[in-house]
Amino acid sequence: MEMTSWGLVLIPILAVMAPLLARALAPVVRISIVVFELLLGILIGPSVLGWVGDSKFVEQLSDFGLAMLFFMAGNEIRLSAIRGRNGRRASLGWLIGLAAGVAIGFLIEPSFGAVVIGIALCSTALGAIMPILRDAGELPTRFGGAAVALGAVGEFGPLIAISIFLGASSLGVSTIVLGVFIAIAMILLFLAARIEHSGLHRIVTGTLHTSGQFAIRVVIFIVAALVVLSIVLDLDMLLGAFVAGLLWQVMMRQAPERDRAMVDSKLDAIAFGFLVPIFYINTGVSFDLEALTTDSSVALLVPIFLVLLLVVRGVPSLFAAPKGSRTRDRAALGLLGATGLPIIVAVTAIGLDSEYIDAGTAAALVGAGLLSVLLFPVIAMTLRGDAAQLHANSTGETKDDLPNEPHIVEEA
Repeated sequence: MEMTSWGLVLIPILAVMAPLLARALAPVVRISIVVFELLLGILIGPSVLGWVGDSKFVEQLSDFGLAMLFFMAGNEIRLSAIRGRNGRRASLGWLIGLAAGVAIGFLIEPSFGAVVIGIALCSTALGAIMPILRDAGELPTRFGGAAVALGAVGEFGPLIAISIFLGASSLGVSTIVLGVFIAIAMILLFLAARIEHSGLHRIVTGTLHTSGQFAIRVVIFIVAALVVLSIVLDLDMLLGAFVAGLLWQVMMRQAPERDRAMVDSKLDAIAFGFLVPIFYINTGVSFDLEALTTDSSVALLVPIFLVLLLVVRGVPSLFAAPKGSRTRDRAALGLLGATGLPIIVAVTAIGLDSEYIDAGTAAALVGAGLLSVLLFPVIAMTLRGDAAQLHANSTGETKDDLPNEPHIVEEA
């Protein structure tokens, strides 16, 4: 078999191994499955064992996996989580982080590559922190609402910045085109919120247990349509995928709760059981480990970028902390806000293709993002767990008590 063909066999094997490894280590330390997928991909890729190389087919599946990752992020976000104080403060923190990131980027890469570095440093991996918040029972809490707002802004903001600054058109044209896309997206969301969807819901319910699977087919159509629209407008495809998630969420808002939960379960299976692991494993396969190991100056950039993620993204994330938050809660939010990887992978790929940054800088940024996913959520939830217990002991509240505030995020 050719090396590219082996990938079709090895990648599914690694996708099975990753959750088993995460589960085996869970009693000792909670590590995101994403970390194992990336590391296993690096192991079988050209940088280590060389069992798997570039494959156009796997690359296309990987791109669709990335799109589904952002669709799921859009689908899981409740708009109430980014409205009001949470959204305003999260947005303010992100803008401060973007400005600081670009300014610091000029010290490292005194060219347009500074914009690539700035966007990478001000991103948040919502897809990585959402499962952690869900499993910890934090989604209905004020802390969870603030973290979701940080993640939403930390993913949507960089997508906007990529579309404006790194698009194929000039800055003015890119801004106008982005405005057109946002106008189309707002019209679609408005219509989806106003139009009665009972007919859609009946078809979805009627095909949940048949080969028709209408809900899944509609989702694939919406993702494909908005991704193509983004590409036609010379915008980043992930912007279309993210909006597709928001649109589907609005369309299914009034569906029977049991059916909505079942559809979400099917989407989880397709995204996180099939497509998203391919994206992360293939990212590991294509990771340029040699650029880090052969140049000490490039290797030194990894811890520097890791610290910069905390400074550029983590510190401004403190603005989003709920009123009366303890120091540990604020620190935990800063760490969750500084957890970044998918946007870092996407923006560095664009930077490499456009020759704004070199392979060493790209590898160092992705390496720092990998470490952030490995370290920051574990430390954050450890801090949060202690703080929550102290708060419960001193006030008699539990994590699910939300005085004077409704649930910020609903779970399907």
